[in-house]
Amino acid sequence: MPLGNLIRIALGFAVVACFFLHEADWITSRFVQQMELLAYDARLRLFMPKTLDPRVVILDIDEKSLNAEGRWPWSRNKLALMVKQLFERYQVRVLAFDVAFPEPDTSSGLQTLDALAKTELKDNAQYNAALARARPQLDYDRLFADEIAKHPVVLGYFLGGKIDRAGVLPPPTFTVADLGKEEITHHVATGYSGNIEVLQESTGSAGHLYPALDFDGVTRRVPVFMRYEDGFYETLSMAIIRTYLGNAEVKIKVDKLSLGGATIPSVRVGDLEIALDESISALVPYRGAAGVFRYVSATDVVQGTLPPDELKGRIVIVGTSAQGLQDLRATPVREDYAGVEVHANLVSGFLDQTIMAHPVEARGIAVFTVLLLGLPFAFVLPRLSALTATIAVSVLIVVVMAVNIYMWRQNHYVLSIAAPVLMLVFLYFMNMAYGFFSETRSRRLITALFGTYVPKELVAEMSKNPEEYSMRGENRELSVLFSDVRDFTSISEGLTAEALKDMMNAYLTAMTEVIQDRRGTIDKYIGDAIMAFWGAPIADAEHAKHAVEAALAMQKKIRTLDDEFVRRGWPPLLIGVGINCGPMNVGDMGSKFRRAYTVLGDAVNLASRLEGLTKEYGVSILVSENVVNVVPSYVYREVDRVQVKGRMEGVGIFEPVGRLDQVDEVVVDAVDRFNRMLEAYRAQRWDDADAILVGLVKEDPDAKLYKLFRQRIYDFRYNPPGADWNGVWVFKTK
Repeated sequence: MPLGNLIRIALGFAVVACFFLHEADWITSRFVQQMELLAYDARLRLFMPKTLDPRVVILDIDEKSLNAEGRWPWSRNKLALMVKQLFERYQVRVLAFDVAFPEPDTSSGLQTLDALAKTELKDNAQYNAALARARPQLDYDRLFADEIAKHPVVLGYFLGGKIDRAGVLPPPTFTVADLGKEEITHHVATGYSGNIEVLQESTGSAGHLYPALDFDGVTRRVPVFMRYEDGFYETLSMAIIRTYLGNAEVKIKVDKLSLGGATIPSVRVGDLEIALDESISALVPYRGAAGVFRYVSATDVVQGTLPPDELKGRIVIVGTSAQGLQDLRATPVREDYAGVEVHANLVSGFLDQTIMAHPVEARGIAVFTVLLLGLPFAFVLPRLSALTATIAVSVLIVVVMAVNIYMWRQNHYVLSIAAPVLMLVFLYFMNMAYGFFSETRSRRLITALFGTYVPKELVAEMSKNPEEYSMRGENRELSVLFSDVRDFTSISEGLTAEALKDMMNAYLTAMTEVIQDRRGTIDKYIGDAIMAFWGAPIADAEHAKHAVEAALAMQKKIRTLDDEFVRRGWPPLLIGVGINCGPMNVGDMGSKFRRAYTVLGDAVNLASRLEGLTKEYGVSILVSENVVNVVPSYVYREVDRVQVKGRMEGVGIFEPVGRLDQVDEVVVDAVDRFNRMLEAYRAQRWDDADAILVGLVKEDPDAKLYKLFRQRIYDFRYNPPGADWNGVWVFKTK
């Protein structure tokens, strides 16, 4: 046998060994795992019914409801009315809340009245008698609790790893002691945010809202039971099903594994058998990307304008689609999927018995498949012609996929498909490409990989020493920029598809030129948004400075487009820009089908949040204090100190005004006065701070920033933040 064939056979056996070790769980390949997840997603999307389930209805806290009933959260006397309407007027069967109530409702002012009764009016018998008569109607928590106690209502609560303990938890569904001495893989929580005691004691059921994320950040499964301390707590969907079935008991069967440990392959609830995976989670049987559950506006229920028979006998889950409140999750069927529909899909799947199973035998089947296909194929393939090899590989892949899909459809089994298919593909291409190498390959690779991300002159510079650059993941100190067009939705609605395309091409081209002129790397376009970073792939000691320069230049450049846009019938654009610098992970990330040279990390998330905050404060650019510290050659107006969603610590945010030697003295004076206002504001000297703002408002009456702080000062005068307030403004939404 030729030496070349022996080498190819040896390489083939090595490939088979790698996939064997992966499927046997002795080594882990993230690439194969990702492909397996993508294959799962493809099968799920292919076979999901995409039909409406009339049994489950989403009671939507939508924009219409917020406009009619007021901003969320609503007072609990209103929630009590909503519950009363649902059960007495609309005769729903089960009501669940995809929300927790960890804090008391103080909106009635009862606490203030009680405080007066203990101080200034403690000797006023008439006042205290009136307060005693009014108390039952002002204790909104008790009103809500009394109402849900009458009906089959399921509350939600949060379990997780970084949650401070708040409220109380319901009793666990079962305990560690119920499992005996068996070791079972499961999700563990170290904190919780439950409901206040009066509410939790009034409901017969509650479930956690924790979704399990796969390593790619996608929600494919939900822990049906999650452990906290010595108890296992059921998910919201399981609590709904048990309530729906008349508080049915959960029956658990623990199976020992031959290699040690144990598993709970399924649980029985009433007549339902629910399949679980190795971590006692359930794969979410998504019905479709949209339109599979009916949404009903909550205000129609509160006001009683919905026909009485519309919800009779339904399972109703309270969720929200309102901007800023919506809980969106990345799922296999859609990247911005409503979190409440995850629970709805599980409820639907429990009732239909369509939960996919990942049996204990799946790993053994996967190992056997890899060996059965791989070993003979690795030995035979080097002897086959290109045409014969292509036909053989194609036939084997079709057979593997057909068997896999049959098991999916007929038995609801999820079996590995990526590993055997990838192994066959690897063996095929390894043999087809054997001996193909070129000295110029590295230079061409650099140009192909980075040509669409960075300026052409930088690519030329990189190609001189290609060995110094790669797309492998690494940690670097970088700067990242996010920009977004204001009111893009309304703008797009006023243009034809062709006009919108032309306008966005013109806008993105102009902004890209500005960024690349300052050595920036374009990460991606996200609709009308731009993400760019500095400091990679080519190191840049002044990455933060170049990012700030680019942001200011983008604001100037976009104004030069106004005349051309107006001439073509397009509206002038306004953009918000957020910048942060810090340690980030940079490299080639993605899947086999689509990859990108991108950055990840907490510092990247903060920059994205800053861009979103430009709308809140009415400014065009916001940078973090990190940027200010490393780029001192600019005039900055300190805007606030904030704690954004997803972070536990406050961060200073600033608006760059311009270079120190280019900013007018009038502007510098206004910046200094605003900074003095912030000092007074944080010291809770409200009158001093407001006096400065009055002068600033006269000079710029339309400035949203000034109006925002005047409103805060007004509110703090009547509701002081307390002596321990650190001046940080906390944002609960992105």
